[in-house]
Amino acid sequence: MPTGHVLVTGATGNVGLPLVRALVAAGEPVRAAVLDPARDAARLPTGVECVRLDFADPATFAAAVEGVRGLFLLRPPAVARVGPTLNRLIDVAAAAGVEHCVFLSVAGAERNVMVPHHRVERHLSRDPIGWTILRPSFFAQNLTSAYRDDIRSGRIVVPAGDRRVAFVDSRDLADVAALVFQDPSRHRRSGYLLTGPEALTFACVAELLTRALGRAVRYEAASVRGYLAHLRRQGLPGVQAAVQTVLHTGLRFGQAETVDPTLGQLLRRPPGTMAAFVADHLGEFDAA
Repeated sequence: MPTGHVLVTGATGNVGLPLVRALVAAGEPVRAAVLDPARDAARLPTGVECVRLDFADPATFAAAVEGVRGLFLLRPPAVARVGPTLNRLIDVAAAAGVEHCVFLSVAGAERNVMVPHHRVERHLSRDPIGWTILRPSFFAQNLTSAYRDDIRSGRIVVPAGDRRVAFVDSRDLADVAALVFQDPSRHRRSGYLLTGPEALTFACVAELLTRALGRAVRYEAASVRGYLAHLRRQGLPGVQAAVQTVLHTGLRFGQAETVDPTLGQLLRRPPGTMAAFVADHLGEFDAA
């Protein structure tokens, strides 16, 4: 097993936190990259080292990657310009001797020049650092984050039409990332499409929520322009709302319909279902 810390960006988020826990359980030394170590340390397992890393402040990069052998990298939703942020961190990490980067991208990013993840993937392909790219379909966790307030009010609003989505549980993604860091040479320069075990329409998801919650949740198929306006009314900054709209627009063209077996093959177990995810998170959908 390789030695040295794994630096996890987004360490208190939907993928980062379960990844930290999985690495700790596997006996890996972990360094959690957070904005405020004094505040965020309490959310992390005992013994995890915390370091400040702010993508808006490149002066925090060198100390964060010092003595690190692996980097888990994700794009925070508020970061649209990846050149001076994520790509610069990759360069600093490579210069510091970091051996392997696992980048959490999105499905189709290798072909879609409109999403910021494409530019990170392209940069990694030209960088001397070892890399593995995870390309998940849409997160089941979108229900408890991006869609949560709408679900609490009894609806799901997205521009997906009647197309299906192979939702993936981010906890499964964390388990895959942990496996990669335990044997990086096996996964070097590999990109994996990672999906859930079934593809559901948003109308089906709404019906599932309706049954589980005991109250009506309906699906409202928005237009692309209507969805962007919906996000702006919710208070999302313009650039973040535009990126989220681009990522969701692909749904109406079937870009997240494919059910791929790779996730289960890597995990050597069945991936989590949407029904299981909803059952695990019922309390988060309670009306405010």
